Amino acid sequence: MASKDFYATLGVAKGASQKEIRQAYRRLARQHHPDVNPGDKGAEGRFKQVNAAYEVLSDAEKRKKYDKYGDQWEHAGQIEELRKRGGGGRAFRFGQGGVSFDTADLGDLGGVFDNLFGRRARGPRKGADVEQRVEVTLEEAFQGTSRTLQLASEELCPSCAGSGEIANAVCHVCQGGGAIVKSRRLEVKIPAGVETGSRVRIAGEGQAGAGGGGRGDLYLAVTVRPHARFERKGADLYTDAEVAVTGAVLGTEVEVPTLTGKVLLKVPALTQNGRAFRLAGLGMPRLKGAGRGDLYARLR
Repeated sequence: MASKDFYATLGVAKGASQKEIRQAYRRLARQHHPDVNPGDKGAEGRFKQVNAAYEVLSDAEKRKKYDKYGDQWEHAGQIEELRKRGGGGRAFRFGQGGVSFDTADLGDLGGVFDNLFGRRARGPRKGADVEQRVEVTLEEAFQGTSRTLQLASEELCPSCAGSGEIANAVCHVCQGGGAIVKSRRLEVKIPAGVETGSRVRIAGEGQAGAGGGGRGDLYLAVTVRPHARFERKGADLYTDAEVAVTGAVLGTEVEVPTLTGKVLLKVPALTQNGRAFRLAGLGMPRLKGAGRGDLYARLR
């Protein structure tokens, strides 16, 4: 697959300012928008490419990773972790087969990889655990959801089985390192009730083990996006409900939004502004334990 150059997609220089990137995006988005080009699959594809480029380049952190790692920017955290475990940048080579390692570049740390891939193995060892950040909406946290992740995983080189050599010659796939990092897709389930800071364990989806050891585990570090209407505190939700002054004085019924639709709340006469009504069981599912939290409707 051809390498994606997000700067070229937007037609801006690598050192372009955020203003220049935003202007280029708006111009190209208008030009290729499906509503402007009905039935034009080419324009639709270019519109998606423009949006993908802008999503990365408009975000300072994502742009920094992209500038450093190019197409591999989504795996920046995993690559940095591998570098910490294995040594400096010279030990990593990016190629069609993935990211290869050369233990000769690592000095004494080469032994870490020798041990990892069995050259000095002393029995099976479980692979390293991996952490992946995942962002979900409040609605997704309420219902449970799934994500398809692109993961970079350490694997034994399939050509040389981890030896680094084929017929006494350096393996051309791993460049003699015995290992490659391959990109793979994995669909994961995120349970209902997660909140920011939750860590969801996916057993056996971490890095490969050594000497016949099992794979490590994958941990999803969850962030729940703030919601425009609901405030969350643990399993409880808080929202505002509008009530007219006459309704608050005489008594009335008001609609209260929930994550599953609207419900009617009976407001007694002489209710003061700001009073909160508890709607039992209409909050978030509890991640550990049965039942759901409550919803508190504040009258405004």
